[in-house]
Amino acid sequence: MSSVVDSPVIATARRAREAAAELAPLPRSVRDAALLAVADALEARADEIVTANRVDVERAREAGTPAGIVDRLTLTPQRVAAIASDVRDVVALPDPVGEVVRGSTLPNGLELRQVRVPLGVVGIIYEARPNVTVDAAALCLKSGNAVLLRGSSSAYASNTAIVAVLRDAVASAGVPADAVQLVPGESRDSVRELMTARGLVDVLIPRGGASLIRTVVNESTVPVIETGVGNCHVYVDESADLETAVKILVNSKAQRPSVCNSAETVLVHAAIADRFLPLALEALTAAGVTVHGDERWRKTGEQAGVDVLEAGDEDWADEYLSLDIAAAVVEDLDAAVAHIRRWTSGHTEAIVARDAGAIRRFTARMDSAAVMVNASTRFTDGGQFGFGAEIGISTQKLHSRGPMGLPELTSTTYVVTGDGHTRG
Repeated sequence: MSSVVDSPVIATARRAREAAAELAPLPRSVRDAALLAVADALEARADEIVTANRVDVERAREAGTPAGIVDRLTLTPQRVAAIASDVRDVVALPDPVGEVVRGSTLPNGLELRQVRVPLGVVGIIYEARPNVTVDAAALCLKSGNAVLLRGSSSAYASNTAIVAVLRDAVASAGVPADAVQLVPGESRDSVRELMTARGLVDVLIPRGGASLIRTVVNESTVPVIETGVGNCHVYVDESADLETAVKILVNSKAQRPSVCNSAETVLVHAAIADRFLPLALEALTAAGVTVHGDERWRKTGEQAGVDVLEAGDEDWADEYLSLDIAAAVVEDLDAAVAHIRRWTSGHTEAIVARDAGAIRRFTARMDSAAVMVNASTRFTDGGQFGFGAEIGISTQKLHSRGPMGLPELTSTTYVVTGDGHTRG
């Protein structure tokens, strides 16, 4: 047997495969009991988790990691308690496994049912935040999947401690401990092995920045559900109520700029630019937003005494994840659509308009996971959509698109029941 087959990563994946086969037929009551045990264990062993987390935090500080990233990495007893509460919320969600998606009796008397079943082994590759370790494990267990967790090396001590707690908890409830595993190793080699473990891992879900997602999509032989990158646009139509448009724009950009559903570009119909741009610049400046604009925006900025930076292709393509926004004036709705279709990452686009025809044309021509009509881009979120929780926001078109709740962590099986039927 080759060294690759014998590697720790492949051995871990094989154990996950076996655990998935045991987990899939377990009833909801057992899976929910395991999740409740997880929540209780997180609270009971919070000091153990926080102690391990200090190792990661100190190492991050010594490496000069930005304060915001260090904060996302940091766990406290209060944060661990909040994570445990989130797990209990997952328990209360409807169980997707066994749901009949469609069914019928065929003319020949065969009974046909399409039934939701777990995907099997789900690999999650993600960055810094250790709370994702628990979130991903809880959603996978709830949907009957074994999970392989590959967090960043910056959170390795935290993730090791958390997964030890999770494994003990699920085993105490009668669920195979190997249904939750940390992918061994801190090097890129372990990530590459996970990405090429086709046949052992059913799907990979990357969560993180554009570079991480691009690497997983380009190098993986395991099927990938692409998530997260959000070059989102707000288009203000000539029919828009200007006060509403300003409110939606500022919320889309500034309410939480570091997330994938924040707006990165605003496009404004030329017919209202003279009236809207001064209002928008005043509001964006008050919110601390730096505008990277075209000539029309820069000229308005000069008149208003606001410094507007010059925008180029890198700005139209960029996912800032900061208090920056690209801005342009477009001739009409068709020009806005053309701009968006060229530069979008397929996440979320918004139109602010009162004209029903403009709204219909815009929504019909968009090719993104979500389209907002007179609403902030920030609403593209599993919790906001009423799904209760999400594993990520899919920007691709196969299997699932948009916020991925529990049903999106399942596949389907056709169950066909006959009475001695044979095909002639």
